[in-house]
Amino acid sequence: MRSLAHPGALAYSMTTLGAGLMNNMFTFYYVKLFLTKYRISEASFHQSQVIYMIWNALNDPLFGYLQDNSQLACCSHRRLSILYGAPLYSLAFLLAWFPWRAYTPSDWLSGFHLTLTLCAFDGMLTFVLLAQCALFAEISGHHHTRLKLIKYSQVASLVGASSVLFSGIVSKNMENFAALQVRLCVLACVCMLYTGLRGEGRFDAKNSEGNDSGQGRAPLSLGAVLSLSCQILANRDFQIFVVMNFCQVFMLSFCNNFTIILAEQLIPSETLPPLARSLMFGAGFICPQLLVLGSQALLVRLGYFKLILFSFWLEAGASLLMLMIGPNSPHLLALFLTSNMVLVQASFSLFNLPLADIIDSDLQKHKRSSPLSSMVFGTNALFTKPAQSLAPMLAVSVLNRYSYAELDELDSRAVESLRGCMFLLVCLLPLCVSLLQMCVWRLFSIRDSHTLDTKYTDG
Repeated sequence: MRSLAHPGALAYSMTTLGAGLMNNMFTFYYVKLFLTKYRISEASFHQSQVIYMIWNALNDPLFGYLQDNSQLACCSHRRLSILYGAPLYSLAFLLAWFPWRAYTPSDWLSGFHLTLTLCAFDGMLTFVLLAQCALFAEISGHHHTRLKLIKYSQVASLVGASSVLFSGIVSKNMENFAALQVRLCVLACVCMLYTGLRGEGRFDAKNSEGNDSGQGRAPLSLGAVLSLSCQILANRDFQIFVVMNFCQVFMLSFCNNFTIILAEQLIPSETLPPLARSLMFGAGFICPQLLVLGSQALLVRLGYFKLILFSFWLEAGASLLMLMIGPNSPHLLALFLTSNMVLVQASFSLFNLPLADIIDSDLQKHKRSSPLSSMVFGTNALFTKPAQSLAPMLAVSVLNRYSYAELDELDSRAVESLRGCMFLLVCLLPLCVSLLQMCVWRLFSIRDSHTLDTKYTDG
């Protein structure tokens, strides 16, 4: 595996680069785009998020089942899933940025536009990234090789995160979107196609040999699928991880979707001019990768469990300190918003490591011939993906109780009330969520994988 690590990690990370270029821009801008540019109504926004939440939860286990059990090579081979899914994924990204007509306030078509955009984009994102997540667990069982994948992936994420920084500068934080999205779409597609051509897991090779000899695996019955799902769900470490991950996805969605909105109201423009604001937003996406890359030695020595737990302590401490300082220190508030984004994204970047360990544990416990990588990732997503919709729904509901939708018509007293609500939301939400995560994560039992050279033999 030493000789395989570099080309395998490079091929794996190219999908991270392509997805990062699109995902960061999409998640950071789409809520503000539809709220302020397309003037979508709150009711239509919530309806779109509910439909998206249902689809978002169901498509992961569905694609997980297809990728682990289908006899079609485009589904069962991780490399081919990425190869064929990448062009559709890239095209789905373009749906958001071009209005279908000149939208009037509360236009029903803007609601339909958001629904279709969210479902199409997430569907193709799931199909491609689920195959990539499975590759992470299947390229190697060696902890050091997996750290190599993390390292290459974080370098790719670092480059991908630049899309928010440069789009903010080029478009003046959404004042002007030209052909940037189309160029970004083409570049992202080319990156992912490289993985589709070069990325290969050990079990992909075995399945190819089996299919060539006419011994492809038969599709599982509904009863067998339910039995496998129950085995996955019965894993206590999996249960603990899902609860903790749900909270993390919730916070990640909140930070990505609302930092630009909160910063506009809480940090005066004379304190933070447009260029500095763009650099701040870009830092929120770039610095997490730098932090993870700088933590490689700690990952080897301490393992991911302690680092993830420590990130929760830092997040809770920073939130409590900002709450005590108050909203009248805009520079500190800008630093807090940025550091919160960095901590949430950096710790989330390590989550493939515990999930890979859970897959290894399941493989050994049930003596499977090949791991249920996609099913484990898909089942995890079934319970955690709804947080991507709940976070913006909660935030929009709270902000609209303080008349955010009528911001241009508010008097000074109402604006101050809205800003007070925003500040409490910024501080109390990460404080409460991180405290809950600390309590749950301490129960996770797989803590020593960084001390083991391998848990099963690579073949």
